[in-house]
Amino acid sequence: MPVALGLNFHHDTSAALIVDGQLYAAEEERWSGLKHHRPHGQHKGVLTSPTASLAWCLEAAGIEPDQVDVVWAAGMRPHPVGGQWLATEHEELSALLPDPLGQRLRLMSHHTAHMLSGYLISGLGHAAGLVIDAGGSPLGADFGPGRERITGYDLRPGHIDRVHQTLPGLCAGPTGVERVHHSLGHFYRNMAHRVIPPGDEPEGSMMALAAYGDPARYRKPIGELIHLGDDGTVRITAPYGSVDSRTPLMAGGRAWTQAGVANVSLSERADFAAAVQEAFAAAVVHTARHLRRLTRATDLVFSGGCALNSHLNGTLAQDSGFDGLFIAPAPHDAGTAVGAALYGWHHHLGHDPLPAPADAGWGPVPGTLPLRDVPEGWKSLGELGDRLGPTVAGLLAGGSMVGWVQGPMEFGPRALGHRSILAHPGVADSRDRLNTIKRRAGYRPFAPAVLDTHLGDWFTGDADPFMNRVARIRPEHAADVPAVVHHDGTARVQTVTAGHTGLGGLLEEFRQQTGLPMLLNTSFNLKGTPILRTAAQAAQAAAGLGLDALAVGTTLLVADHGQHAAPARGWAA
Repeated sequence: MPVALGLNFHHDTSAALIVDGQLYAAEEERWSGLKHHRPHGQHKGVLTSPTASLAWCLEAAGIEPDQVDVVWAAGMRPHPVGGQWLATEHEELSALLPDPLGQRLRLMSHHTAHMLSGYLISGLGHAAGLVIDAGGSPLGADFGPGRERITGYDLRPGHIDRVHQTLPGLCAGPTGVERVHHSLGHFYRNMAHRVIPPGDEPEGSMMALAAYGDPARYRKPIGELIHLGDDGTVRITAPYGSVDSRTPLMAGGRAWTQAGVANVSLSERADFAAAVQEAFAAAVVHTARHLRRLTRATDLVFSGGCALNSHLNGTLAQDSGFDGLFIAPAPHDAGTAVGAALYGWHHHLGHDPLPAPADAGWGPVPGTLPLRDVPEGWKSLGELGDRLGPTVAGLLAGGSMVGWVQGPMEFGPRALGHRSILAHPGVADSRDRLNTIKRRAGYRPFAPAVLDTHLGDWFTGDADPFMNRVARIRPEHAADVPAVVHHDGTARVQTVTAGHTGLGGLLEEFRQQTGLPMLLNTSFNLKGTPILRTAAQAAQAAAGLGLDALAVGTTLLVADHGQHAAPARGWAA
């Protein structure tokens, strides 16, 4: 019984286990209740063990630690704590693990772990690989000293060839030689802090706001910050490719700073966001085109935090000359645990890659919902069995908002129909109501989950099962589903097969009742907290958010809105 374990101890702490080809994976935040599993103000150099997620993976698979054959983790070489290195990264990580896992731990490049979290479940043979994030590990800096920023790969079965890399550079500064960070991930976040007020998720909010803006207004000053080389390199004017968002940026006669967000109109911020999105996308496409020339591959695999930019992803293959694009199901840092486990499974133990998944339901089931957990003002309709789908579809058709908790928890930042809030996509008020109860900016869109057999009838362009790219709504249908169509006529589509354990049956029931083969699907969580894990958390959150109904397994609860719902707060782990 071959067993491979992958771990991530850094941002988005997580664990992934492969046993006889079965993948188990979960993020530590779902137990701690802390988004990204990082307490506010915690130093970036502090390493955290995926204690609860690792324990669940082992228990779910029925495995003891001494049965694990190989243990791999993505290295990051964090900043020193208190100004000094206390131990090597390997020593620190090994000490966080129980015996004998610590003794078996090996480290790999952060970017390679990102890459393999996509490639080894893509089903592709020869492909180009692209990883872009804020920063990676010096373990993969084959082209010189420094941490990974942008990395390109030539991927073939059994081979991982690094063929392109952008690293930090050095330049003369006022106090001597200074390091210049050419990080597109840092650039996007840096700019987002200048247009998105504190309290809102910066990158996703800026991407949404960009749809309302005109990039021409700030195209020149923003475009001049990024320099594209003939060899595929990306150079960013200091300090805008780093975490420094306090240094003013002059654009349009205004000094843009993080502290000055509240003094700028929404329309100006939208134009700034549109120019940033355009310049960012152009830089990614520039690098992808270079990889197309280097590798001569016809398919691209994209991963790293920047691969969460669904607007970019919607046209990346077409714009860069590739026939196909595969985006890792969880391209953010938590996905490196999956990539590390897949590396151990395939390259270390010598087994075939896992087949391409249609879902990322790799986590724990929610458990049952005892009567004592039914919120005040709610009532249980009991176990509905086969009647659950038609009943919930009827509630949704009538405009209700339903918490939907079914089967194994999703891995990654998107709710894919296992821990979701669902609503009617044709009711325009659904978007405004959801943005209000989730305390999100009103310009942020919601995504549709669509039966894959009907995708082409409603949208142009490609989509995937992981809600990682936008497609364009066919103009004749835009008015039919206003709650899931963004200002620019796009939607971040999740395709759903009929056999999908979370949504397949419900989508078909809803289609039969309304004629619409899709539902609005958003994550089931409170503002500032992770997607929830258990049935009890779901009941607490449904009441706190003021939803109309909650389905956990085949149990259905409905709310009496004559009662006062509890205020929305974080859920208890």
